Amino acid sequence: MKNKRGTGLIITGFILILAAAGLFGYNVIEERKAENSSGKAVGVLEQQIVIKEYPEIFENAAEAEIPDYILNPEMAMPETEIEGIKYIGTLEIPKIGLKLPVISEWSYPNLKIAPCRYFGSAYLDNIVIAAHNYKSHFREIENLSSGDEIIFTDTDGNVFVYSVGAKEVLPPTAIEEMTSGEWDLTLFTCNPAGTFRVAIRCDKK
Repeated sequence: MKNKRGTGLIITGFILILAAAGLFGYNVIEERKAENSSGKAVGVLEQQIVIKEYPEIFENAAEAEIPDYILNPEMAMPETEIEGIKYIGTLEIPKIGLKLPVISEWSYPNLKIAPCRYFGSAYLDNIVIAAHNYKSHFREIENLSSGDEIIFTDTDGNVFVYSVGAKEVLPPTAIEEMTSGEWDLTLFTCNPAGTFRVAIRCDKK
């Protein structure tokens, strides 16, 4: 009887090891797909986006010299469609060597491709961007420090430069806390186990 029980435990352990190995392999494949997809999209966006440079905007400046998003911050962010996915721009984080496309709307399928706008707008100074904890996406954002630079460029070529102001750890249910506050930009991702979220809060320079 003891031998049978021991054999059963060994078989169960072996099955669990196989399941863990299978899950690890699946995650590796998904992460590689995400890296390839986001890399392809950011390459297309870089070719298409023409960076706009505006002179200093003074009170007496002609309206033609003022960017549309300043005249009308409530305007929808422009989008570029690539292979059926709509993107609002690119996100660059020099400290951790990332340059990624940003999808206009978040969904679980979209998060498997690239970071997504979770809430808000760069024009209203309240944009929140979410991404998976892939190494090629937001895994390393927890290593950012106060003062590190983050650059978002919309598909119209307007450049927004931010500085990291704070890092927060929030429970996965803290939706209101993630989207509230006075921060101009928030980046967030879950830890691998999904038990908490890391949020990087930023001010516009």
